[in-house]
Amino acid sequence: MHERSSVGELADRLRQDLDRYSPGGKLPSSRALVERFRVSPVTVSRALAQLAAEGLVVTRPGAGAFRAAPRAATAAAGDTSWQEVALSADGAADLVPRTVDASGVLTTLAAPPPGVIEFNGGYLHPSLQPERAMAAALSRAGRRPGAWGRPPIEGLPELREWFARGIGGAMTAADVLISAGGQTALTTALRALAPPGAPVLVESPTYPGMLAIARAAGLRPVPVPVDADGVKPPLLADAFRATGARVLVCQPLFQNPTGAVLAPARRPEILRIARDAGAFVIEDDFVRRLVHEDAGPLPRPLAADDPDGVVVHVGSLTKATSPSFRVSALAAHGPVLERLRAIQVVDTFFVPRPLQEAALELVGSPAWPRHLRAISAELKTRRDTMTAALRRELPAFALPHIPSGGYHLWLRLPDGTGDTARAFGSGGEQSLTAAALRAGVAITPGRPYFSAEPPAAHVRLSFAAVAGTGEIVEGVRRLRAAWEEPA
Repeated sequence: MHERSSVGELADRLRQDLDRYSPGGKLPSSRALVERFRVSPVTVSRALAQLAAEGLVVTRPGAGAFRAAPRAATAAAGDTSWQEVALSADGAADLVPRTVDASGVLTTLAAPPPGVIEFNGGYLHPSLQPERAMAAALSRAGRRPGAWGRPPIEGLPELREWFARGIGGAMTAADVLISAGGQTALTTALRALAPPGAPVLVESPTYPGMLAIARAAGLRPVPVPVDADGVKPPLLADAFRATGARVLVCQPLFQNPTGAVLAPARRPEILRIARDAGAFVIEDDFVRRLVHEDAGPLPRPLAADDPDGVVVHVGSLTKATSPSFRVSALAAHGPVLERLRAIQVVDTFFVPRPLQEAALELVGSPAWPRHLRAISAELKTRRDTMTAALRRELPAFALPHIPSGGYHLWLRLPDGTGDTARAFGSGGEQSLTAAALRAGVAITPGRPYFSAEPPAAHVRLSFAAVAGTGEIVEGVRRLRAAWEEPA
């Protein structure tokens, strides 16, 4: 049995048995529990640690585990209604009031109920994660001399050098800061480059987490439409002129959610337009390591062709590893780097050294290229399986672009429908997302990906967070059932 499920089952059994013991009473020894439940000593240790964290048992080194004393009665709840006034008045003087809306992010972070197929996930399924390689890397990292000491503020020099080599061009380790995941790096970049109340140009559609960051900082996202070749240069130039914005956030490679790759002819044009506007380009290079097997050579990051310091580059290891492996890089040329560094230090001090050391161990091991090759092949298979299933089961859903990288497909719903609401006869409107959940499949509605009114209804379907191709086929079948659900 899987270790995690064994731990949970043992903790449940021990929790049920606690009534046999008086407060302070000693539980059976670890050896006795191993023999009784036929589990490993590690499983027993973890189950007892879980009960200790819940306040149900107390563990004493060398003595064993004991039932904890009953908890004191919960104090009566206070009156927090005053907070409504305080929080609503907080942004009264702001030019652009701050709004903290995490719903678009939570859609990809929240685990669906048991039995529901996860088409809304934003990370690799555990079966695709390099769990053994990460565990080995973390173990080796923990034994490095000084591994638990304070790291350099900018990050370990060897890790900065590794990220710089991956970017290419004139980028060096001196231009790189190690950050705690892509979301943190984007937050730092936006805070560094745009003051509260300022406009910031964003692709339309774009990643909801970035829109949430901007709005929480009091920024005003201004959409610039994308097509199959990425952001449209003429519209970008118009947006800079109309708004006076000094920042563009874009994903030139396998854009989220469309999967578009910025066309070669547009790349220098985007940089020129931004440079003429005196603006920065935040390049979110979030899935470069999730390329599909049939992709062919990838274009270099925009930062590799930017000697003038227009681009602030964000790259991360998280998408190709695990949601908890939060190691990323911020890279930039010129004075802006010191501002990025200052904000990051104030916000987070530094990324924990053991995690940085583990990242170095992982990317330097033979397991790393093997892992990348394996997920490259698997993601292509999953993409093709989902594409074929959609064309067979839901031919009315338009699939304008099939990406050669990333982990999702972007679908346009038939005209006259809504992605978050659809007419079901005289009973009124119901959410397609809710109908899909009732049918046993979690999907992501398209509306949160637009900073303004969307031109059409869309949904995004992930093929990376499921167990395999069988779940993909079954999930599309369930989605068809949701679509055909009567009023």
